[in-house]
Amino acid sequence: MEPLLNIVLPVFAIVGVGYLAGARGLLGEDSSAALNRFVYWVALPALLFRSMAGVDLAEVFDVGFIAGFLGALLVLWLIAGLLARLLFGHGLVLATLHGMNGVYGNSGYMGIPLAITAFGEAAALPAIVATVINTAVVVGIAVVLIELGQKKGESAGRVALNLGSSLVRNPMLAAPALGLLYAATGLDLPTPVDAFTGILGAAAGPCALFAIGLFLVGKPQSEGRGEVALIVAMKLLGQPLLTAAAVFLVLPTDPLWAKTAILMAALPTGAGSFVLAQAYGVYVLRTSSAILAGTVIAVATLSVFFLIFPPG
Repeated sequence: MEPLLNIVLPVFAIVGVGYLAGARGLLGEDSSAALNRFVYWVALPALLFRSMAGVDLAEVFDVGFIAGFLGALLVLWLIAGLLARLLFGHGLVLATLHGMNGVYGNSGYMGIPLAITAFGEAAALPAIVATVINTAVVVGIAVVLIELGQKKGESAGRVALNLGSSLVRNPMLAAPALGLLYAATGLDLPTPVDAFTGILGAAAGPCALFAIGLFLVGKPQSEGRGEVALIVAMKLLGQPLLTAAAVFLVLPTDPLWAKTAILMAALPTGAGSFVLAQAYGVYVLRTSSAILAGTVIAVATLSVFFLIFPPG
């Protein structure tokens, strides 16, 4: 329980400090958006590039783990998107973000430390693979769907042209793609580049969490409670259960990798969802509320996980 609190509470505390700073008027009204733009255009691309550039492509390719973790994620995302359409009348853009909040976990700042603390250094690799899926695949799909949704009504040719242009210029896709291309060379990053991207990338998580706190000042937290509750339930209960079925029953994999896959699926929604929502100016309040509520409730749900899969 102590390692869990030591990792979850600091995340919650950074959001709280951001809220207090905003409530006391220490930063301007546009500070959340400005800080989020820094994360979206500078810090997070640096983190994504560095993470992808350091991947050993041969070592991380575990078919059962990847197919099980990613398959469960995509199935739940589809279910969440359909429910968002049927229950709340959302179009493609809002349904995409609703579903993303239900599957995009706080893997980098909670998942990897928790996996190593609970299961040892051997759990670092599957945790990193899950993080790569989270950053490269989930964010990539979300960007494509949001761009498509925002171009509704245009001709097919125009949509294809604009979509291609938007995706090439999008830092959330360009950065990891460039990182993977560099990883394919098999070369280590030059020391100055590694240090530069490491320093910038380290600012992404804290700044995004702080920006969430700033954004929440003066916002009605009662709005969309049913929707937020559904997101949190899917993220903290639905995804780990579906992932467990995938890695134990459908595509059995190594026990350590299977436990790590379930742990990574059981994490609360990560701040990357908020970064994307605020960058596009849609679904921001519900996303920030889902992150905040999920982080608090995860203390209980992750405790249950560690009762079922004891550390060691």
